[in-house]
Amino acid sequence: MPNRDMTAACGEPGAAAMDACATDAAFESALVGELGADIVTRSADIDPHYFTAYNEAPGARPRALVRPRSVDDVARTLALCTKLGQPVVPQGGLTGLARGAVALGGEIVLSMERFAGVESIDAAAGTITVRAGTPLQVVQEAAEAAGFTFGVDLGARGSCQIGGAIATNAGGTRAIRYGVMREQVLGLEAVLADGTVVSSMNRMLKDNTGYDLKQLFIGSEGTLGIITRAVLRLRPKLASPATAMCRVVDYDAVVRLWDRMRAVPEVVSFEAMWPSFYRYVGSHTPDVVAPFAGEAGFAVLIECATSAPGGDAAQTLETCLADCFEAGLVDDAALATSERQARDMWLLREGLAIDALPNLVNFDVSLPTGELGVFAERCEAALRARWPDIVCLFFGHAGDGNVHIGASLAELDEALAHELDRVVYGVVQAMGGSISAEHGIGVLKRPYLACTRSDAEIGLMRRLKAALDPHQILNPGKVL
Repeated sequence: MPNRDMTAACGEPGAAAMDACATDAAFESALVGELGADIVTRSADIDPHYFTAYNEAPGARPRALVRPRSVDDVARTLALCTKLGQPVVPQGGLTGLARGAVALGGEIVLSMERFAGVESIDAAAGTITVRAGTPLQVVQEAAEAAGFTFGVDLGARGSCQIGGAIATNAGGTRAIRYGVMREQVLGLEAVLADGTVVSSMNRMLKDNTGYDLKQLFIGSEGTLGIITRAVLRLRPKLASPATAMCRVVDYDAVVRLWDRMRAVPEVVSFEAMWPSFYRYVGSHTPDVVAPFAGEAGFAVLIECATSAPGGDAAQTLETCLADCFEAGLVDDAALATSERQARDMWLLREGLAIDALPNLVNFDVSLPTGELGVFAERCEAALRARWPDIVCLFFGHAGDGNVHIGASLAELDEALAHELDRVVYGVVQAMGGSISAEHGIGVLKRPYLACTRSDAEIGLMRRLKAALDPHQILNPGKVL
């Protein structure tokens, strides 16, 4: 399909526009005839939410919006779209930062929001079976109610959907304890481009029966199939966590502190804030008082929680911090004494205050934990060499090697945005890191995939795409 807004074409005069309108009307009628008017929203009636990427202006209006209520609805949608050669963009909660779930022009959007809910919990196996449109927070709450904990947590827990989290292999703040989303998935169901339903809803921890088909879809961003249901692992229920904020002198001290804390079984999260980031959020986060003044030094947020009967995470954390003081690893520390204090510490780390910076560009990269300090120094030096007045703030999941960067320029156009990308990803490539730790490739990182993946790897990706989606209808223009 042409890379343009088909609805906008209907406002143009002339025979070509009339033909386009007639084609669109016929296509919408075909969709409605196959699925029903309650499933399909015509292009002109689609709310801008469905074609607006996170923190961006509305983009191209889709040709139609499909909101399936069943796996069969998804299968019939894809079968029809393959027959008509109609591209499809699968959509979850729209919380990604790589523009991977929005239409580029001429596609339909298939939103999984209506196909949501927890289907079952198997307490003996420690699993939960959910539909793709289920928000992460709903899964967490269902797990808690059943006496378990779900292993992934994100700041966008209330809006991100399980299908999207699996499709992007989301990480979050508990990866050092439980791993990323890939480690939570035992079984998966997905619909291929031609409408074939592949249901591998395994509920066993051990299943060594040939190719692990679910791995084709985890992290593939909807380019190989649309995830519809999943069987997820549950973990022993954690008691209320203990949270502390520490101040250390430099990044080497962050690494030494991590070496000490990683040996503590109760540690769930280990997050680092570079000095400039901590100073900014400390003075721009409403109704939150930062535990320390904004002088030089790194802030480290540590959270501990235990599932052991009678365990005391707060005592464990306090004892560990006392040991770290004696060893000279920590200059100062504040242990949260209430849920409000713990929440405020996390609000600082989540850094929502930086969204107000002009022309903010977000980066999500990873390197080995011990190399993040050198990376940040080299990256900031490279950015300032090109833009002396740039604001660049570093923070992230130091324990698992994932750092986020917020870069802000007073003026920014598309050419400058690409130049920013080239500078940051050039440093990542030189140091052997990954250009995407959590948010996938989407559109924004597609030109830089070779910074992380070899020609042979990208070639194999293309062969998989050609085999599973020969007509290129699934999320075209994303990843590859």
